[in-house]
Amino acid sequence: MSTAPRSPDHPTADTAPGPFRHRVEQASRPALEALGRLPVWLPFLALLVLMLGGGFLGGPVGWVMVGLALAFILWLLYLSWPRLSGMDRVMRVAVLLLFAVVTVVQLLPRG
Repeated sequence: MSTAPRSPDHPTADTAPGPFRHRVEQASRPALEALGRLPVWLPFLALLVLMLGGGFLGGPVGWVMVGLALAFILWLLYLSWPRLSGMDRVMRVAVLLLFAVVTVVQLLPRG
C-alpha cells in the first residue's frame, strides 16, 4: 500500500482548518479578491507610505499609521501561514516583529 504525498492544497482531516480560521478566511475573501484586482505594486506602496509616514510623523498619527500597517501584515501572515515553508515563516515573522518594534517606538515618548 503506497501513500501519496499530501498536498497543502488538499487538506486532510488532521490539517483541515478549524471553525475560527474558516470564518476568518470566508470573511477575508472579498477583501482578498479586491486586493487581487489591484496592480501588484499598489498594496506594497500603500504599506510603504504607512510605515514611512508613521515613522516620520510620530505621535498619535504616526502610531495609527504604523499600527494599520502592522495589522495588515498580521492579517496576511495569518491567512498565508498554512502554505508557507519554514524559511518563509521566519522571514515574515521577522518583518512582523520589525513593524511591532516601530509601533512600540511610536508609542513611547522621545524624551
